[in-house]
Order: sequence, then C-alpha cells, then structure tokens
Amino acid sequence: MPENNIPAPQEAETAEASYTGTMKISVVSSIGLVPVEDATVTISYTGDPQAPLNVLTTDSSGQTPVVSLPAPPLELSLQPENEIMPYSEYNITVTAEGYEPVLVSGSEVFADQLALQPIRMNPLAATEDEEKVVIIPAHTLFGEYPPKIPEDEIKPMAETGEIVLSRVVIPEYIIVHDGVPNDPTAANYWVRYKDYIKNVASCEIYSTWPESTLYANILVIMSFTLNRVYTEWYRNQGYDFTITSSTAYDQKWVYGRNIFENIDYLVDTIFANYLSRPGVRQPIFTSYCDGRRVTCAGLSQWGSKYLGEQGYSPIEIIRYYYGNDMYINTAEIISGVPSSYPGYALGIGASGDKVRQLQTQLNRIARNYPAIPTITADGIYGPLTANAVSTFQGIFGLPKTGVTDYATWYEISDIYVGVTRIAEPG
Repeated sequence: MPENNIPAPQEAETAEASYTGTMKISVVSSIGLVPVEDATVTISYTGDPQAPLNVLTTDSSGQTPVVSLPAPPLELSLQPENEIMPYSEYNITVTAEGYEPVLVSGSEVFADQLALQPIRMNPLAATEDEEKVVIIPAHTLFGEYPPKIPEDEIKPMAETGEIVLSRVVIPEYIIVHDGVPNDPTAANYWVRYKDYIKNVASCEIYSTWPESTLYANILVIMSFTLNRVYTEWYRNQGYDFTITSSTAYDQKWVYGRNIFENIDYLVDTIFANYLSRPGVRQPIFTSYCDGRRVTCAGLSQWGSKYLGEQGYSPIEIIRYYYGNDMYINTAEIISGVPSSYPGYALGIGASGDKVRQLQTQLNRIARNYPAIPTITADGIYGPLTANAVSTFQGIFGLPKTGVTDYATWYEISDIYVGVTRIAEPG
C-alpha cells in the first residue's frame, strides 16, 4: 500500500477552457414505465428559479432535445485543491396533463459533459395536485460528508445458514435505506441495480476524469455493493434493506439525481463485474475515500484520477491500491432478465431463437416507445431489425450501431421487464 494515497500531479497541459455542458431530460410515468409525451420542461439556475433559461417539450419517447447550458471551466473538476464548485446547478420543473408536477433542484452540469436527468411523474389522483420535489445535495467531492467507518474487506462466512447465496448474483433490485441504518424514519427505495451504480458513481466521482479512472472507481463501487448483497450484511443485523445512502456506512446515493452519459455507458458495459481475491468466494468489500480530506486503506479517488492521467489501466489502478492479487471477476447469474446474452454480438445475418427473443422484446417496448419501428419476429436479423435496434440505442443512450452487443442486449432486457410490469416495486 503506498504511503501517500495521492500520486504527485503531473504538469497540467495548456488548453482552452470550456464553459458549457449539455443536458437531456427523460420523463416517464412512475406506473408502467410509460414515456410522458408533451410534458413541459423548464430549466433555470438553482439560484434564480424565476428566470427560465430554456422551456422544452418532450417527444413520443418522453425525452427533450439535448440543450447546452453554462458550466464552470473544466479544469476546476481536475484539481483537488480547488474550492470553487466545478459544476453548475439547475432547477428543472416538469408539468404534464394528468400528472403531478415535479421539481428537481440542484441538477449538476459539468463542462464538456452530457448530463442525463431522469424524471418520474406520478399520475394525478382524483383529489391531488401536489408538486413532487427532488433536492440534489452537493457532490461528495465538493460538499462535506462523514467519512466511512472502517470495515474488514472480507466478512466472516460461518456456514450457519446466514449466508444464503452460494455464488455471486447480480440482483435486479436493491433496497436503499435513505439514511443511517438505525433511523426508522428514513425511506426505503427499491432501485434497479444498474441505476443504483450509475447514481452512486455520479455522486462519488467526477465524470470529467479519465475513462480508466472511471472504470476503476465503478468496479470498486460495484464490488462494495455486491459484498453487501452477497453477505446480506444488513439483513443479518435485523434490517429490511440492502444498503444505506450514508457515506459513514456505505456509499452516497441520492433519490432522483442526474447521472452522466459516459458513466451511464460504462456501467452498462461492465455491470456484471466485481473484484475478487484468490480463494475468496465473496466480492471484496472495497473501501475507498477521496484521498484529500480523508485517507483510507483503500482506493483514493483523487489519486486514481492522477493514475488515469498517467496511463494506468483500470486493473493497474485497482492493484496500485489493493495489491497484485486483486482480480476482476464476472457474475454468472443476472437476475430479472428474460434470457441471457448469447455470448456474441448479434448483427445483420444472425438468426435463431436469440434473435426472435430480441425482436419480440423490441416489439413490446415499441408499444410504449412508438419511435421504435415494429418488426416481424421471424428470427432473422435483417436491416429492419438493425434499424429498430439503432432507434432503441438512440433513445436509451447507447452508441447507434444497430448491433446488439452486451450492453444493448441487457438494456433491452431491462426496458422490456420495465414496460411489462404494471408498476415498479416499492
């Protein structure tokens, strides 16, 4: 373990500062994952909510156009000693016929980054017309949060029936307790696993950092989470949730916050991975800290940023902090998906049952998202199927290749499950 968690920064390259970022808002009903078309979306500075900067309207997929917004210079998010907030904060107000209005306060925009703001609207009850308010607090690298209470990276595994999982499983949902463990007033939220990881990563690290740094930090966040799942850490203490949103005990998670396009895509491509050591069955409980205000025996977030800038790969960053016997593993079971990935990308010329399953799922999704063209479920991956896949990819933030790769397969599976449920759990 290095004595200094933050390697010496390299000389910054001279570059012209960027002062704009972008944002896209997606609006869906809280019941049945139905896009809300023709919703009015108003964006304003958090400090000046009465002066709208943009007024947008959602399309048939419940999405706004990408809009440019002022942001502080990019380099502010690359300097740990910086005391200036490196992102802009915006209020987003959404209204739509038949739904309760929603206000999101504090949505973050970084220079040169695409922010993705999800909005869930509750259908109006007969006598209700109450605004739903979501408040996004300061980013963990900028605000003041309690440091993590140290824990052993490998939990006791007495064969007493307390540990019910025989192998690592990627859960469909985890239950997040929005407070410290013993706070009975804190709400519990059912959150899709990938959505939870994307949310935490957007809270804990800056999306402006090198891709290898983001990759390494996301691996650490996922391994931390899966250790809680695998060991049933809180359930074995008598609680009815998987993990908390307290930084003193777990990782920061914020209900309704925005995420970032590059983090979104990275999680989609590696979500089944976790960190392990030889001879240890459970995912490793990977402690981490910012490395500036708080140091720890695990990964330094700011230190990993400098390592990424120096060309370190994700596994090299991981081993710099956790030792050379740490490995990237992949879970064999992914819960909640109708059918597992075939093991290779599907493109024009492919055929068989996996293609037919894909076509059937896309056709069901198209009932909620009519921009996706309906296709014949004939098991043949032709140009029409490729076009439907490409349209799906464009709606859900994936590269528009028309090829069903790992990330696309599981995103289609996730959305298919979402649209076929009447309502989300919890």
